[in-house]
Amino acid sequence: MRVRAATLAGGLLGLVGTLCFFLAFGTDYWLVASDNCGPYTWPTQTMPIKDANGNEIQLVEAVTASPPSLTLHHEGFLWRCAFRVEPAAHVTLATLFTNQPESKVCIHGYLFPLPVAMGQVPHPRYDATAVFRGFWTVLIILGLVAALTGGFLLVCGVPFASHKLYKLGGAFLIASACFFLFTLLLYVLWMEAVDVRRYVLQERGDACPHPQVSVLYGLSFMVAAAGVPLELVSGMVFMLVGRALRGGN
Repeated sequence: MRVRAATLAGGLLGLVGTLCFFLAFGTDYWLVASDNCGPYTWPTQTMPIKDANGNEIQLVEAVTASPPSLTLHHEGFLWRCAFRVEPAAHVTLATLFTNQPESKVCIHGYLFPLPVAMGQVPHPRYDATAVFRGFWTVLIILGLVAALTGGFLLVCGVPFASHKLYKLGGAFLIASACFFLFTLLLYVLWMEAVDVRRYVLQERGDACPHPQVSVLYGLSFMVAAAGVPLELVSGMVFMLVGRALRGGN
């Protein structure tokens, strides 16, 4: 009875953890950023007039202009997107699916979450961080493959009550959690150690001497972080179930 309850609990935890991993992989909200960099100026008009003595006076008239808008960015493994919103918009809420405008521009981002060079390869601005690209790509794919393999082995092991399949499936789930944990650690290292603001601006940064850039951890990152302990506990539970089945035999 205890073994069945542990199996059910481990299966539910593993299912939720695997769904978190796939949700983090399929959504483009690892990095959420905003900047005010854009071709906005506040022009003035100078109008010469004459006073009562005939002296010419330069009258400066300010021209009313609309306030500069914000450029919002969000990206993940598959896509890197950007669009413009009003300055008062909340960054996280504006990047949700239901609030994005039709004018949003997206490019492929398979080397998440580092730059996808739109010109020279490798891009000279971001070559210092190129070493992380392959690691992140390989780790997240290995994590998904390990989670699927572990789930398949556990499904096959239930009808036969095979302790070997339980232990092997649990080991794959633990490996999946470790792969995603390393992915998260490398992502945090990139966010904290690399000039992410320069990456967000890219070539537009040359025209903005003092831009205001806000960089946030997105919902995809948080979902992946929530899936790691669930997958890890699930793997440990199935390892213990396999050990209990072996002892019972």
